[in-house]
Amino acid sequence: MKLTTFLKDGQPRLGIVEGEHVIDLQAALPEVPADVRVALEAGTDLMAAAAAALASRAPRLPMGDLQFAPLVPNPGKTVCLGLNYFDHAKEGGREKPDYPWFFLRATSSLIAHGDTGRVPRVSSKFDFEAELAVVIGKRVPRHTKQVDALGYVFGYACFNDMSVRDYQKRTPQWTIGKNFDATGAFGPVLVTADELPPGAAGLRIQGRLNGLVMQDANTDDMIFSVAQTIRLLAEVLTLEPGDVIAMGTPAGVGQARTPPVWMKAGDRYEVEIERIGTLTNPIGDEAGEGG
Repeated sequence: MKLTTFLKDGQPRLGIVEGEHVIDLQAALPEVPADVRVALEAGTDLMAAAAAALASRAPRLPMGDLQFAPLVPNPGKTVCLGLNYFDHAKEGGREKPDYPWFFLRATSSLIAHGDTGRVPRVSSKFDFEAELAVVIGKRVPRHTKQVDALGYVFGYACFNDMSVRDYQKRTPQWTIGKNFDATGAFGPVLVTADELPPGAAGLRIQGRLNGLVMQDANTDDMIFSVAQTIRLLAEVLTLEPGDVIAMGTPAGVGQARTPPVWMKAGDRYEVEIERIGTLTNPIGDEAGEGG
């Protein structure tokens, strides 16, 4: 099953993807919450709801006509991993980490497929990071075992963890460079875990700047798998329905190139993950130019 979140009258709506069309789930089943996090928190059987929507006569909306929202419009928390591909750690001059470099991303930084990523007024060092995103479907108890961890995953999506590198390096903690407004792109579709290999393993992940391949790897190259990551997080905190984990980026980022390659107004970055889809965002600046 593939889901998406789009805007109707300025408000997020949960949709079921059917080919190149989307069924507004609330049009087919008004009792189903319009927000995937709320639906998951309520214990809604979204698989059954999707099947009913697909069998219904609810209108099919062309995907190309929709304005998207971030897949989870208001996640309780978005946990990100740094240096989770060895080649990316190496290109940054670091050793393979023994423990994930966790940091949090604020909901106010999130944007949707098709939205404009904004080069901040205070910096031009605006970088790209193609990533796999994990959406938690059920509350993960503390100290969950790794063998059980994937049972709590609802699905997977594309993410672009756009980074303001000079601000990221101003402190030992990366938070400030990872939370500028309009820098966390998320979407356009959420593919349920049953449609992908366990842990979304073995999938090609690629990032393209203006059509040029910049990042090209496989999710098997991750240092910490999805299951390992959930186990390690469960040692510390409770993961809840609708929480998001961004699993880190492979090598090829702009700051590691000679000379560095920074995104600028007028650019476009695509994140494509095999069997999941393609997330595309134009790049503009804070004045609104280029996007």
